Amino acid sequence: MRFTIKTMVLTALISAFSVHTYAQEIIEDETDNSGKVLDSTQTAARQKVDGVAAVVGDFVILDSDIDKEYMQLQARGVSIARFTRCELFGKLLEDKLYAHHAIQDSITVNELEVRSMVEQQINSILEQKGGSMAELLEFYSKDNEQSLREEMFEINKNGKLVADMQRKIVADLEVTPEEVREYFNDIPKDSLPTFGTELKVAQIVIIPEVSEEAKKAVIRKLKDFKADVIENGASFTTKAVFYSDDVAARSKGGLYTLNKKRPQMVKEFRDVAFSLQEGEISEPFESDFGYHIVLLEKIRGQEYDVRHILLRPELSDEAIIEAKDEINKIRERIVSGDLTFNAAAREFSDETETKNDGGQLTNPMTQDFNFELTNMDPELYGQIQDLKDGEVSLVLQDQDRVNRIKFKIMSVTDRINDHKADFAKDYLKIKNLTEQEKQYETIKKWQDEKINDTYVKISEDYRSCKFDGNWLKLDKE
Repeated sequence: MRFTIKTMVLTALISAFSVHTYAQEIIEDETDNSGKVLDSTQTAARQKVDGVAAVVGDFVILDSDIDKEYMQLQARGVSIARFTRCELFGKLLEDKLYAHHAIQDSITVNELEVRSMVEQQINSILEQKGGSMAELLEFYSKDNEQSLREEMFEINKNGKLVADMQRKIVADLEVTPEEVREYFNDIPKDSLPTFGTELKVAQIVIIPEVSEEAKKAVIRKLKDFKADVIENGASFTTKAVFYSDDVAARSKGGLYTLNKKRPQMVKEFRDVAFSLQEGEISEPFESDFGYHIVLLEKIRGQEYDVRHILLRPELSDEAIIEAKDEINKIRERIVSGDLTFNAAAREFSDETETKNDGGQLTNPMTQDFNFELTNMDPELYGQIQDLKDGEVSLVLQDQDRVNRIKFKIMSVTDRINDHKADFAKDYLKIKNLTEQEKQYETIKKWQDEKINDTYVKISEDYRSCKFDGNWLKLDKE
């Protein structure tokens, strides 16, 4: 299988395995006391006991890890018939190689962030499958929730090590215009890629205005929370669980771990958190998300353990009605020809990210204005699928992580039908393909070098696998 830089399914549970030799090695055949090689039936019992498929650096891969890979594929609704056991084993070998060298290169992961990911994954699985925790434990053959969470923690932790190592390998790669041209010219004319239909989409957003009274009300409430904690010994954590509007952190009592070298939260939040002393609670402050108070629990070098309570001011019915009336009037002016969509967006839209571009949405994958129809976000596609070019949608009610309610109108401002790649018209796409090819070659070179430099043992049971990497090469020294 050709290696690509992407996140695969959750990898298997691993165990730390200390080794002190760094020559590559194949696991030798089992022998009896006389030195005679035992056949597979004689060694079966021992294989079932240790179940070691391979060792890569400080990691061991068990036979059961490959079984768990199949299980994860099934849990995601992927047909396991698409993957051979050797292919999944090969991916595990690669993952452990990256994880091993990530640790050697002192790459670390935020464990609180990983545990948060685990909680989100479990909740998502339960939601999608409509099942209970008992059914989930049965599916994963686990006796209790703790063992499931710990296994998923290790899976996610090592998965993040893999991804961070891959990013580090290609971090400084750039392609020149000449490399892009050479890449394009090397493609045979009859093999040029076909790019699917692309749309440009614009929107105008009106957000209901929060009253000053509502803002003052949440500030008073936050001040009361702070006073209750300081003066009466109330629990900040409990208040976060019961009252905070930050749903993601609410179950953890509003807990976040911030790192001064890795910006995570919005600037207003970081500035306040990093100015506090241990045990201190901030005054209420505002961000795009609402109003906060922050408790600094612990400083550990560059890391700050903080808890926060977020309150979002209530919207009045009058404000919601006014916002909807305003966008309806804007729509009427565009439809009547009194205003262009572009001009209306620049003058009236409350969405700062798009208004200066005439409401044009930016594709987060390509960082341009084009959205390939077949790869468009399903929610976005559902909103524009019935629009003709230049037509203005009816008023839509929406929400995002900052705004509980917002109103918008949308329009398809341009359409490019499917076509063979054209260097001038599709330069950015061809540049992306060139970058991907260069990343692939760099990753492949790194992998080949590290396989030779890393302690590797492959079990007899997997010697017949056809690997992309040179995993079975014996040390010639």
